[in-house]
Amino acid sequence: MAGRVSVRRGGMKRSVMSRPARRFRVRLLLTLVVVLALFVAACGSASEQTEDLDAQPALEQPSTDESTNAERSIQADLPTEPLKLGLLLDFTGPLANYGQELLKGFELAIEHINAAGGVWGMPVETAVGDTALDPTIAVDEARRLIDVEHVHGLVGPMSSAMALAVAESVSGPAKIPTISPVGTSSQITLADDDDFLFRVSLADHVEGRYLAGLAEQQGYDNVGLIYRDDAFGQGMATAFEQHWTGTIKAIGVDPRSPSFIAELEQSVEFGPQALVLISFPPERILILREALELGYYDQFVFGAPARAPGVSEAIGPERLAGMRGTYVAPAPSNPSSEAWIRAYLDEHGEPPQLPYVKEAYDATIALALAAEAARSSDGAGIRDQLRSIGAQPGLVVISSPESLSDGLQAARSGQEINYEGAAGIIEWDEHGDSTHGYIGVWEFTADGSITDIEVFEYVAQ
Repeated sequence: MAGRVSVRRGGMKRSVMSRPARRFRVRLLLTLVVVLALFVAACGSASEQTEDLDAQPALEQPSTDESTNAERSIQADLPTEPLKLGLLLDFTGPLANYGQELLKGFELAIEHINAAGGVWGMPVETAVGDTALDPTIAVDEARRLIDVEHVHGLVGPMSSAMALAVAESVSGPAKIPTISPVGTSSQITLADDDDFLFRVSLADHVEGRYLAGLAEQQGYDNVGLIYRDDAFGQGMATAFEQHWTGTIKAIGVDPRSPSFIAELEQSVEFGPQALVLISFPPERILILREALELGYYDQFVFGAPARAPGVSEAIGPERLAGMRGTYVAPAPSNPSSEAWIRAYLDEHGEPPQLPYVKEAYDATIALALAAEAARSSDGAGIRDQLRSIGAQPGLVVISSPESLSDGLQAARSGQEINYEGAAGIIEWDEHGDSTHGYIGVWEFTADGSITDIEVFEYVAQ
């Protein structure tokens, strides 16, 4: 072998290297030393860097649970007891048929709210009271709902006189937000209610103007006017007279009177062409019968409460066919009203038989959305949110459980929402009056039914 030889010295054998081999070994050792030195230096540097990194504060990493934590934080601040809403309508008095119909609107709203997850994460509870269309009973029932049932908000009453009595004596002082689906009297605008009384329906001064216009459109310039002598009738009659340019004789009546012949006799003093009638049942039927049977009138123009099938049935379709009236109408067809009527038909199999059922639904939904936005069961807090849930930029919410679910969640998290109600836009002024709505014209037909003729949009200036 060229690199290695064997020699014998003193009988022992020993290996030796040639010069090239020794030079190679030296180079190899030097190379290993250099590599080792570099390795040690690198390790030292890496160790220092690790120590430096360990000494620095850890960078925040985005958490996948942020939304969950935020939701938990929101939930932690919410009331621990369910929202409770009271319904206060006439179920045993002259407007009992209206009470039963509006109850359906209230119940459908509660069903939709709870299907959407409820308010504050809990199903909404309810309690019901009966005014019997008596102010004293209405006040007592309101006290029971507030003091015993502990409701956080009231839907109702229907009648303006009942609404005023309840708001001024009970719900206003108790700071319980109250929304009347039907109350139309102009007296509600100036009620001493500490800003706790709202209404979905337009005020009398709006309908009264259109009622006067309808009478003029029918070709009349001389009319008698008989009205129910209470907050509702007085407000409507005043509005009619303010916008009437012809001759008029106006008479207020006590609805409990056993006969209205004396009032009818007074109303024909100036030879009127028609009678404008602003009344509730049962006095309406008696006035019509006496007017027709005694020959005082055979032409009529009606305020909103006459838009009921029972009127034509009681008097005779042939005697009222072609007679027209006005009423506060729901909005023309739109996604919200269409969703609502589908749900109502699924529940009851036929459309509402009387007006203001949609308004009862909207009043209930408004209180639920306001309570969610307030994140509080405090009456003033809920009241303060009522003006912010509609007619503004924000998430559009309509009358369906799916949309309400989105709206309730958005309200809970502080987002802006815009509730477009089943009856129309929900927007209130500083008095709690609706600033947007519709007035409809309707007509009795020869077969005893009621048909809608046209609808006018009203926007407060």
